[in-house]
Amino acid sequence: MPIRSTTAIAVTAVLCSGCGPAPSVAILGAYFPGWMLCALLGIALTVLLHLLAGAAGLHRPGGPPLLYPLLALLCATLLWLFLFRGL
Repeated sequence: MPIRSTTAIAVTAVLCSGCGPAPSVAILGAYFPGWMLCALLGIALTVLLHLLAGAAGLHRPGGPPLLYPLLALLCATLLWLFLFRGL
């Protein structure tokens, strides 16, 4: 019985601690989750970097299918950190 009560107390403590609500951003009167805003801005920043790389002649064959999704993820993650995590 002591193992069950200890487990029950631990589970109750974890469930009661909870998480804070996800940050939301008001855009034209509608609230959007912060992650969605960061994802859209990350994709837009990736498109901008793609255009800059094309203008500078830095494109390589075979790179874009792997490079651009990872670059979008990196941009979105960095935006999330700078906008919502206080860095």
